[in-house]
Amino acid sequence: MTSNGNVRIVDSADVSADASIGDGSSIWHLAQVRENAQLGENCIVGRGAYIGTGVIMGDNCKVQNYALVYEPAKLADGVFIGPAVVLTNDTYPRAINADGTIKSAHDWEPVGVTIETGAAIGARATCVAPVTIGAWATVAAGAVVVKDVPAYALVAGVPARRIGWVGESGVPLTPGDAAGTWVCPTTAERYIETDGKLIKETV
Repeated sequence: MTSNGNVRIVDSADVSADASIGDGSSIWHLAQVRENAQLGENCIVGRGAYIGTGVIMGDNCKVQNYALVYEPAKLADGVFIGPAVVLTNDTYPRAINADGTIKSAHDWEPVGVTIETGAAIGARATCVAPVTIGAWATVAAGAVVVKDVPAYALVAGVPARRIGWVGESGVPLTPGDAAGTWVCPTTAERYIETDGKLIKETV
């Protein structure tokens, strides 16, 4: 293991010299971090994970084993990426052009997945770019996300659909005492649902 300041990089990891790794971050066995990727502070990149060229990650993100984060994905602070998750970047994938020639980097334009603060993507889920996962949302394991996910939404299935709401603790919310209100059973925080969107109640 090599250590540059407060950064830990296991010897078997492949981290580009052009990548930026924040203090307190750890890159584990066989992970690859490509050129110009930017990782914030206290991030964890698990065994065999891939972080593509120019991917941006905020502080305190966790990318679990064998997850594939393709460019130009953008992850805000506190994002969780479960094992074997895939964030795609090609809307119409092909290995060759219509004339049979091999596609090059100039023959397509990558599009990314955006994941906002505190959101979590469950194991083996796939997010098909371009989509945005709202803050504190949870994508269930094995789901396939093909459209934007609202903040605090709990989505599951193929294709993913909203099946409930979650609070910032990650626990599903329960109905409150008034219509359109939801309560976190862990923190007792309250949320208001309006027109398919959830907003945390402020005191």
